Amino acid sequence: MNAIELASLLCSRLCHDLLSPVGALNNGIELMADEQDPEMRERCLELLAESARASAAKLKFFRLAFGAGGGFGAEIDTREARTALEGLFGAEKKITLGWMVSAEKLPKDAVKVLLNLALVAGDALVRGGQLDIGAEKGANGTEIVIRAEGPRLLLDPNLRATLERGAVGQVEPRAAGAWLAHALITEGGGKLQISPAESPVLLIGAVF
Repeated sequence: MNAIELASLLCSRLCHDLLSPVGALNNGIELMADEQDPEMRERCLELLAESARASAAKLKFFRLAFGAGGGFGAEIDTREARTALEGLFGAEKKITLGWMVSAEKLPKDAVKVLLNLALVAGDALVRGGQLDIGAEKGANGTEIVIRAEGPRLLLDPNLRATLERGAVGQVEPRAAGAWLAHALITEGGGKLQISPAESPVLLIGAVF
């Protein structure tokens, strides 16, 4: 896979995730134009606000996970990464985040890996659950651990394969984050480990 294909996948994933909240904004505006009842207009405004917050949260997350968010320095403030994850997963209250990152800053590529692995694990929590994120700077580089546990845990086999082996054959847009994480870890001379498919808990670890 070349850079153009990766860019296309990332754009497709971003557009897919933004389609729902932006579509809700459009529908809400259309309803507001025809609605005269004060209570219904108030409800429309609430829905518009929720959709706007969801759109902003997704954009902030993808800016850090896929783009050049965090400035042009070599490291990123980990508080930005935590805020981005809380905005992405915390709004619906289905996923409880556990943040175990003590470092104030981490290398930019490490933050991208952390966010994309968290995205994969969070998507696997079909009915919500606990998502724990840990990272620290060690002697061998940055160590990242993601743990997901919930009533229904489902990691798509294609996402698992992309995490483990990278771009093999056709990669779907939803696997863009997994491919990016694999590529950054590989280019950094690191390795990734993932718990077996039959495990009741999803664990993803990376060192690079």
